[in-house]
Formats: sequence, structure tokens, C-alpha cells
Amino acid sequence: MKTKSKQLTLKWQRLVDEGDTCPRCDSTENEIEKAVSTLRQSLKPLGIEIILNKEVLTIEEFKKDPLESNRIHINNRPLEDYIDAKTGQSPCCDVCGPADCRTIDVEGNTYETIPSELIIRAGLSAALD
Repeated sequence: MKTKSKQLTLKWQRLVDEGDTCPRCDSTENEIEKAVSTLRQSLKPLGIEIILNKEVLTIEEFKKDPLESNRIHINNRPLEDYIDAKTGQSPCCDVCGPADCRTIDVEGNTYETIPSELIIRAGLSAALD
């Protein structure tokens, strides 16, 4: 009897307004793609399938809660939970307007773009969870 493979689901959400997103979300998209590729290679021998869902926040949703943009969840938990990070905020760009956008603080470092290394670390932690 074949056993069902385990899944690791990453959900990334970001503001997209008239086809545009901010530079930090654009850069995070590249980083999450790198991280997913690495996680797929690393976890495939363990029978763990990696699923990436990219979700769009409208400008109206963004205005209600700007810190929801550029947010990553792994298996329905915020990335920050897995890497002992805190959420911060800082001014961003024209697409985001006057709203401060999400940053994450890890071990004394603040990141506007979420680096693939942190996504991989959180993904591996979630896989072992």
C-alpha cells in the first residue's frame, strides 16, 4: 500500500495594483522561487511535496492592512513563527503609497525583502514540525 506524501504549503501574498507591485515584493518573489526550488530538492527524498500558492491583495485590501502584503505562511502559520522573527514596517514606494510595508526582524537584522535563506530555514523547520 502506497503511503500518502506529506505536503509543505507556502502561501505568499502581496499587493498587485494595475499589474504593478512594489520592489520589495518583486524581490521577495525571486527569493521565494529560489527557496521553493531548494526545498523541493532537499525534501523530495523524504517524500515531502512543496506547494507554493501566490495570492494577490487588491489595493483596497492593502489599504485596510498594509502589513498583510509580502507575508508568507507555511502550513498556515506565519514564517516568523518558525524562525523566531518579529514583524516590523518601513516606508516603501509609489505603488504602496503612504503606507508603511512589512519588514521582518531576525537576530538583529531587518529585512524588507525576505531572503531565500530565511524561507528555507522556516520551511525546513516546518517540515520537521
